[in-house]
Formats: sequence, C-alpha cells, structure tokens
Amino acid sequence: MAFTNRFDTFACEGDTISCEAEGFTFTARIVAEFRGSGNAPVERFPEGRPDAPDQRQDGYWPSLYRDAPGFIGPGNGFRKRFAEAQAKAEAVMEAWRKGDWFYCGIVLSVERDDIELDDQAASLWGVECNYPGTDNSYLTIVANELLPEALTAGKAAAARLSETATGRATT
Repeated sequence: MAFTNRFDTFACEGDTISCEAEGFTFTARIVAEFRGSGNAPVERFPEGRPDAPDQRQDGYWPSLYRDAPGFIGPGNGFRKRFAEAQAKAEAVMEAWRKGDWFYCGIVLSVERDDIELDDQAASLWGVECNYPGTDNSYLTIVANELLPEALTAGKAAAARLSETATGRATT
C-alpha cells in the first residue's frame, strides 16, 4: 500500500496524487497553510501558525555562542561555516518572503465506489513545499506515512455508512 506516483518537483496548492488499497481510493492533496507574502498571510493552518521559518525553528539562525540553539560548533573554519550557514538562512528567508516556497498540509481523503467517505482522513501540517534545494519528494513520503491512518478512517466510515444503510452494525 503506497503512492507510486509522486508530487511534482515544483508543486502548487491543490496538487494531488492517488492510490488504491483494500478497495479504497486515497487522494493526497497539498493545502497551503496560508497564501501571500510574509507581510499579509491568509490563515489556513488549523492551529493558527502563519509564522516565518525563523519563528518556527529554534536555532534557525546560526550562532557562534555555545549555549545558543543555532551554535555551529567549534573547530577549524568556524567563521567560514558560520558565514555559509548565515548566507543559507538568509537565502531561505528571502525565498519564503517572495513566496517561492510555503508551508502546507498533506491531507488524505478516502473514497470507495466513487463515494467520498472522509475528506480529511489523515493530515500532517507544517510541511515545506518547494523548499530551496529540494525536489518535494518528502511530500510523497509524508502521504505514504499517513496512509495507514487514512485506511483506518476509511474502514470506520464505511462501517458507519453500512450500518446506517442496513440498520445493523458490521464487524
């Protein structure tokens, strides 16, 4: 049971991939947490977190201080490592501000016989989409990790629907 197709190297909100397992059809879709620049997000994240990358991650910015979360470590070439880490962090922030990448949710829906059983059978939020230097393969990995949860939700929804239709519980 796995998604054999994958999300594109450049993905957009609403992109989907699908697979079938145990008589169910699963669709994984990309849902943006919010749209717009860092100055004007439109809230989408369920827990209300339109934070910038440096606000989400302790140690996002590199540091030369041993007790700081972004400490780059001692040793030869620490100034060069610090400068490289600083430049990378700045480039990632600039790309985020420009809207080149965004945080999203991977949301799985499940259907059987063309009947949607659960439009949010499983999800994971705070996933980076189009992050600089990546190919978005992680989006498909997340979708595959959510499949067992979505299958359980699909089976439960099918049982409820069957019970409603027949008037008796199924096991």
